[in-house]
Amino acid sequence: MRALLVETALAIAVAACSHQSSKLDQVPLHDSAAAKEADPWSSALGGSKTDDDHDAMSASGGLGGGFDLQGMLQKVKAALDKPGFYETPESSKDFDAGKPHWGVLALSGQIVEKEAFSLTGGKGTELTKLAARLRELASDAQLTGLVVRVGGIAASLPDAIELRAAMHDLRAAGKHLYCHVEGAENITYLVLAACERIAVAPLGEIVIEGPAAMPIHIKGLLDKLGVQADFIHVGAYKGAAEPLTRDAPSKEMEETIGAILDRRLQTMVDVIAAERKLEPARVHALIDRAIMPAADAKAEHLIDDVATFEAFRDAVDAPWTRIELEPEQQLKSMLAVARFLGAMPVDRPMGDHVAVVYAVGDIVDGDGDGLLGARQQIASHTLVPALRALAADDSVKAVVLRIDSGGGSAEASEQIWHAVNELRGKKPVVVSMSDVAASGGYYIACGANRIFALDDTLTGSIGVVGGRIAPAAALAKLGVTTFPIGRGKHATMNSLAPWTDEERALIQTLMADVYKTFVGRVADGRHKQPAEIDAIAQGRVWTGAKAKDLGLVDEIGGLDAAVAYARTLAKVGAGSDLEIYPPTPTLRDVVNGFGGGVHAPLGLSAPHELAELARSIDPTLGDAVGHLLDVAASFATSRVQARAFVPVLR
Repeated sequence: MRALLVETALAIAVAACSHQSSKLDQVPLHDSAAAKEADPWSSALGGSKTDDDHDAMSASGGLGGGFDLQGMLQKVKAALDKPGFYETPESSKDFDAGKPHWGVLALSGQIVEKEAFSLTGGKGTELTKLAARLRELASDAQLTGLVVRVGGIAASLPDAIELRAAMHDLRAAGKHLYCHVEGAENITYLVLAACERIAVAPLGEIVIEGPAAMPIHIKGLLDKLGVQADFIHVGAYKGAAEPLTRDAPSKEMEETIGAILDRRLQTMVDVIAAERKLEPARVHALIDRAIMPAADAKAEHLIDDVATFEAFRDAVDAPWTRIELEPEQQLKSMLAVARFLGAMPVDRPMGDHVAVVYAVGDIVDGDGDGLLGARQQIASHTLVPALRALAADDSVKAVVLRIDSGGGSAEASEQIWHAVNELRGKKPVVVSMSDVAASGGYYIACGANRIFALDDTLTGSIGVVGGRIAPAAALAKLGVTTFPIGRGKHATMNSLAPWTDEERALIQTLMADVYKTFVGRVADGRHKQPAEIDAIAQGRVWTGAKAKDLGLVDEIGGLDAAVAYARTLAKVGAGSDLEIYPPTPTLRDVVNGFGGGVHAPLGLSAPHELAELARSIDPTLGDAVGHLLDVAASFATSRVQARAFVPVLR
């Protein structure tokens, strides 16, 4: 993103100066006084233009007098990238790119499915880009190995497992992989465990306290404000509305969360035991111990060294150079600028290929947040046309649908299901489930030819929830009293007051019909009877491992496995290029993305402000509260939803 902004600025500067140059060209060159007056560079460059100067300018792309603007701008760009006098050097003094050397790579922050784009920069490192970079480095003949300086990594467990696979591919290619950290907790340590050698800074620590869940309920907050959450559900385990309607998790929710945590604990134990050559019982004991200073972690064989980063890096006793996660290539960067501005079309592979379609975020009706919503929301009016376009393109031989979603609008899920079904009628569709593909996320997946998930993926949750926020009592506290008046027995059922029993029965009937359709879609896709699906539905969230046992998932594997399978079905080469949707954002996407989003209904503005306060205390807590409030607000337009409740998992 930084490279794109720098290149954009340079491109604008070049364009501006070219425009200025065109103005100068309009001044008669024999009129030296006029030329000097019109030329803002004249005094700075120590003279005025002559005919020879003009010819030189035209030939060199400069502004005359031997001044090379583009060259100067490139030097400015190089200066921005070059470390300062007081910073860590870019490479060791004995580094030679043509000779064997080590790479030094920094890895930290959030790892995401799709980067959340904004004008101030992207958020997170995309998993596929990171994995591709590691595999690119694996083929570098001069690279002996990597020293990775690891910071805190924020990633879902399934994404961490996929990242570990790419790290093992690097090692399998014969490259060393050494990792250094100043302190690591659960997910970060699981990533570190894929390294050949691990070092922790003095006074650092390893914390492997085990997986935990934190259900967050805001019913008490709504009660204080007089806002009533009026929700009903179909499915004994359908707990999507529990945070709004209950003070604490139900027995069914505790059972579901317990199964998820059991599976995640097993993954942690299996990974650490295999990587560090420890007995599973010993790993369980270390997890129960939780916090270990660096020296203790070394004694327990969780790490190999206690050292500063510089000492650890220099211990390889070989030339080294800094390596970026996204290496800059000027031509590639300039093409990215041109595509961002709309001067060039979207980059798509030539010839027969497989397309990977990301479906990330809540499933919403209509356009959602605009075209950028394809990265952060699954909007039916955005994704359906994209799927239909891929269906009509004969060069696209198969599609991989990569899903990371807890669901949302049942109507939007049904529309997307139809689009996936039409697509499957023309070419193979393979689903790759990321962290979550539950409820509506499973709805849009169930019709695929093949479904891949990881052991710790959360999926299933085949059920329906419906309801609304009723803020009448909250408004009354403010002195605003409403008096709904209508003609027709249920004309006022969409007023600000809770539903009557009869109105709730009407909604329940509607929801039962949606649930029946949902179960039928799954039964058709999984080649089972509706009764078989109903028995494992009821809104129950399953782990990927259990979902495979139940027949809801076909294979345990990540995105790479799904893509390889799709290429086999498509009969295209293993090394063929992939088409990625959504593509890199453009200026048009940014403009169209303004003004979107879910707005809080009456009575929810104050809770949103409290969510911001919670975010300042604990970002995870604040984000969860804010998301729950957005979910509550979404029922104002999507009355019936196929949505899963997924607690905060750590």
